[in-house]
Amino acid sequence: MSQQLCVENLCVDLGGQRIVSDVSFHLQHGEIGCLLGPSGCGKTTILNAIAGFLAPASGKILLADKEVSNASMQLPPEARRVGMVFQDSALFPHLSVKQNIAFGLKGQSRSDIKQRVDELLRLVSMQEYKDSYPHQLSGGQQQRVALIRAIAPRPPILLMDEPFSSQDSELRVKLAEDVREILKYDGITGILVTHDQHESFAIADHIGVIADGRLKQWDSAYNLYHRPADRFVADFIGEGVFVCGNTVGDGQVLTEFGLVHGEMLNDDYKEGELVDLLVRPDDVIHDDNSPNKATVVAKNFRGADHLYTLRMAGNTRIACLAPSHHDHQIGEKFGVRLKVDHLVVFPS
Repeated sequence: MSQQLCVENLCVDLGGQRIVSDVSFHLQHGEIGCLLGPSGCGKTTILNAIAGFLAPASGKILLADKEVSNASMQLPPEARRVGMVFQDSALFPHLSVKQNIAFGLKGQSRSDIKQRVDELLRLVSMQEYKDSYPHQLSGGQQQRVALIRAIAPRPPILLMDEPFSSQDSELRVKLAEDVREILKYDGITGILVTHDQHESFAIADHIGVIADGRLKQWDSAYNLYHRPADRFVADFIGEGVFVCGNTVGDGQVLTEFGLVHGEMLNDDYKEGELVDLLVRPDDVIHDDNSPNKATVVAKNFRGADHLYTLRMAGNTRIACLAPSHHDHQIGEKFGVRLKVDHLVVFPS
């Protein structure tokens, strides 16, 4: 399988300040990647460097095994055959929706253009708006049109900067899944920038967590969640908390919940060392028979389940995901126990 995108030791400076430091990752043909991180972490800067809008201070970028950027050479954006979707939809105001989508399909027959436009409009449930103009659409609708306009010519690589930001929260993941399906069908290599981990989980084969301009971990969603490389990734991914404990040896940590057993992902800790154990909401089991009682301090109804915020007797706060028929009120106590398969621990 050929490498479609390769970023090697990329550093980018803006205004004399280093924004991106020593970032490296690659995508094979047809793979989808995501740069995930908080606002201002440098992920859009990396995307702009790949597109050709920013030059590297050092390092290099290759597209389809061809070097397009380094500290002394910069291929212009229009020569890179890269599609890009910005947060600002930037549609042509004088063209209808179908004309906007068809804009990049020159050289094809009318029937082929119509078929492509129709299938993409179906993808984003906007068939009825094909004759509308951008000013007649909502911000979210404009963003969807901009997205499929970029996908329409089947670019070898598609760069997406927060392409779902104007969508309703419940639509974001569904749209991300639909976009993944069409990118995979067309064999388009894609890279998404987002701060929303649910979007990244829905669309990406590989996810890079960015913090302070550095790539913390480039991995699958599963490994980011269950095998985070450092404390930042562990804290940023999921809705986990850190519970204080002492290592006992043989994959065991003594905590306020008692002795917790599991696969110790890092066995460098000595017995009796003070550590923080990562606990996710799905690691906390509602168990009325448990001697460990927690007080409900907040609850979030999600339909099939409740996400409870609980306070233990020792004042530790944890989150617990419980079926919605377990309906407890603020201030009420119920029993909990930990069931942790992978013990992710960091020095306390």
